[in-house]
Amino acid sequence: MRRTIYTDEHQAFRETIRAFIAREVVPNYDQWEVAGKVPLSLYRRLGDLGVLGIAVPGQYGGAGVDGLRFSAIIAEESARAGVVLGALRVHADIVLPYLLDLGTEEQLRRWMPGFVSGEMMTAIAMTEPGTGSDLAGIHTTARREDDHYILNGAKTFITGGANAHRVLVVCRTSPPDPDNRRTGLSILAVDTASEGFGVGRKLDKIGLKAQDTAELSFQNVRVPVTDLLGEEGQAFGYLSRHLVQERLSIALGAAGTAAAAVELTVAYVNEREVFGRPLAAFQNTRFVLAECQAETQAALALGDRCLEAHESGDLTPADVAAAKLFCTEVLGRVADKCLQLHGGYGYIREYPIARLYADARVCRIYGGSNEVQKTLIGSSLGLKK
Repeated sequence: MRRTIYTDEHQAFRETIRAFIAREVVPNYDQWEVAGKVPLSLYRRLGDLGVLGIAVPGQYGGAGVDGLRFSAIIAEESARAGVVLGALRVHADIVLPYLLDLGTEEQLRRWMPGFVSGEMMTAIAMTEPGTGSDLAGIHTTARREDDHYILNGAKTFITGGANAHRVLVVCRTSPPDPDNRRTGLSILAVDTASEGFGVGRKLDKIGLKAQDTAELSFQNVRVPVTDLLGEEGQAFGYLSRHLVQERLSIALGAAGTAAAAVELTVAYVNEREVFGRPLAAFQNTRFVLAECQAETQAALALGDRCLEAHESGDLTPADVAAAKLFCTEVLGRVADKCLQLHGGYGYIREYPIARLYADARVCRIYGGSNEVQKTLIGSSLGLKK
């Protein structure tokens, strides 16, 4: 099915990203997986290409392009090559909207040059041990002391946490209102070179091996008041507002990855012979791939529709929850069926489908688990309680 959301400019960008990945990522990717992170030089190369500044306004050194179409292309081409570009999507798709929405002119002038060049990589730290998706249960605290906050606590599952130079830390600056646990939360943009900032274990995940995911700790970290992002005590509202783009980014990536799984598998079954015939010639192979293609086309169509709605300001939290739920569940089913068609080779990591399968599983967990998405969708239906 022909997709209409991409222009000639987007297609030219796709060719550029495809060539970049083939030339500078694929030959080194096995080493990066062993290391558990990509080198910081990769981000600087992406900065040289202009990738990190696509959505950054021109006055701060970027291209000023609204929307996620270029980001979706990067996700699709990464999946097609069987790689992950470290924490790029967190930096560009998730952190940047917070900075542009909440940052003061002084903050943006100070941070954006490094953001665009890749010299200042970013992460966002919400999840804590024991809180999971319950952001109102955050215990990390920041106490005001003159012109600084004193930050104490711990975070876990922080994508990009080991490589980041600045981390948006969601913390409690005042006790919660007994009638509303969501009050009292703030966001501090913490310099990771600060005394007392610690990077703990790089977590050993079953997939996304080249994407650093770490535990962070804060022991009396002094954060200047000038690094408060937005207003004190208003973080829960900011988080809720920006989860829409985060979940859309996940949905788009999932749909693109499902398409990559089908493409990989079509190539494999055409080459693989079983009982003297191409695996592609068997009815079961054709039926399974037909199912995968149908679901993938539906996921891509939903993602494209949500992408357009997001750019026009019409995408609701319930809409994006449905997209995140559907696209990631489709990816799970498609990845599993495609791996099965590879037989024993599908379980060997040198085959791209094995890596894709392992990388795909977390999509149903991060950005708010799919159970959370079902709750949001159900709440939008007007069901009686």
